Amino acid sequence: MLTLSMPYAAAPAAAQAAPSGGAIDSIGTPMLWAATLGAVLALFALDFLLTRKPHAVSMPEAVSWSVFYIALPLLFGGWVWAQHGSQTGMEYFTGYLVEKSLSVDNLFIFMLLLAGFAVPKELQQRVLLIGVAGALVLRGIFIALGAQLIASFDWAFLLFGIILLVTAVKVARDAMTDADHQPVAEMPVVRLINRVWPVAQEYHGTRMTVRSAGRRALTPLAVVTLAVLGTDIIFAIDSVPAVYGITGDPYLVFATNAFALLGLRALYFVLEGALSRLVHLGHGLAIILGFIAVKLILHWAHGVWPGVTTVPTLWSLVFIVAVLAVVTVTSLRATRDRSTGCTGAHDHAVEHDAQRY
Repeated sequence: MLTLSMPYAAAPAAAQAAPSGGAIDSIGTPMLWAATLGAVLALFALDFLLTRKPHAVSMPEAVSWSVFYIALPLLFGGWVWAQHGSQTGMEYFTGYLVEKSLSVDNLFIFMLLLAGFAVPKELQQRVLLIGVAGALVLRGIFIALGAQLIASFDWAFLLFGIILLVTAVKVARDAMTDADHQPVAEMPVVRLINRVWPVAQEYHGTRMTVRSAGRRALTPLAVVTLAVLGTDIIFAIDSVPAVYGITGDPYLVFATNAFALLGLRALYFVLEGALSRLVHLGHGLAIILGFIAVKLILHWAHGVWPGVTTVPTLWSLVFIVAVLAVVTVTSLRATRDRSTGCTGAHDHAVEHDAQRY
């Protein structure tokens, strides 16, 4: 059972996550949870209304929405800092930075799927929005499970740490390999769909099914949407343990995930070209995930052997910002002689990330 309380003292986040008695301290009062969930649902409803009529997203439109979805979590973080103290504020901003970094990594996979299925420009934002909604639902389930594990079992920190360590090794190996990515048609979720249900050859607007040869068939839009939802499961397994390595507060875990995902649709169209230059992002994410894995394992070890040191949240924030800054600079230097629209770097980066799926 989760104990809802006022802000905790300025101690390491993980230590606050599992106080004696197996309860979890959280700033998430019932009213705050209701307001947050209501705001998230309202924003999704607004997005669905905006995408009801298919249209190609212009750069001014994408930039405007991206600015809004970045300003919103920053303002909310300022409120958290003012109301609940600097320690909680740092946990929120660090968790949000980690989740936003992982969401940018996810965009590589969305690019792969949208390109592989040749999704028309006017339908791309509908696919992205459904994928984001599915990701948020799945992460909500994982967050609830993670909170119960942490409340009941100290070894949950060790389990999360091992999951992230394995993920970090996999991401690092994929970032360093030159192997070709798996063709979209050979992805397990796509092969399964084609085996159990006929698929139409052409898109039919926003329709998910059509009548074909006397049978009900899925449209390519339905297939790519299911493929995106399938990858959401992997994203949840990666991201939820990562943010639990920053804070044990399930409300902050949910808020950082929600804010990172809400602006993903607009961010995709803003960064569609720029992402091709972030060729070292995979290396940076591997380092960040490995760092958080070690942080979680150290916290578990500290509970068993009190002499083991732990990593303060401030150090985590500084380390993550430094890693992201370094990989951004090195990526831009590595691609400075290429034109922004060059597909080589983009294909290379997508191939690396696609190995994870």
